[in-house]
Amino acid sequence: MRFGKGALPGKSEFCTYHNDSHYCQNLGAVMAGAIELETRSDSAEETRMLGERLGRLLQPGDVVALEGDLGAGKTCFTQGVARGLGVAGRVTSPTFVLIREYQGRLPLYHFDAYRLAGPEDLLALGSDDYFEGCGVSVVEWAGRVAAALPRDRLEIELLRVPGEEEARLIRFRATGPRAKGIVEELKRDLRPGD
Repeated sequence: MRFGKGALPGKSEFCTYHNDSHYCQNLGAVMAGAIELETRSDSAEETRMLGERLGRLLQPGDVVALEGDLGAGKTCFTQGVARGLGVAGRVTSPTFVLIREYQGRLPLYHFDAYRLAGPEDLLALGSDDYFEGCGVSVVEWAGRVAAALPRDRLEIELLRVPGEEEARLIRFRATGPRAKGIVEELKRDLRPGD
């Protein structure tokens, strides 16, 4: 994994590159604000390892909002979060079931909002009970349901690096004090000695 800003596409270039205006409009809704941490992963396993490091830091009630196009690595990242939470067994995308629950040192509630029409559909699943419960919630395609997410959340954007099949740029943004604390802990974990 590499850190810092590189010659990679910004939001407008990314939207042009991926030619998906619906996705880009929602991306802006969920990923507003300054980037607090930016890193690069050069493989699926590095993406999982980053998720695992994050998973070790998460506490009950933490919400992670994931964005990225199809195949960007959202489920791969979530597999790492699950590993960091001590979840045993296979973690798969909940695309057709909308939510999967896993047991580890904390419960993991893995949502996939891809097939939801909007925030009301997420609320109808009882998302508030999960968000305020004793586990950690990870929401893929969070831009589709941003209005239903807690104000204090960690937003993570996974972007493909043009011309590099496995590489991803991963951007972290905190929307509240707890999420900011998580990002600061993750920075220390990733960059010991800073």
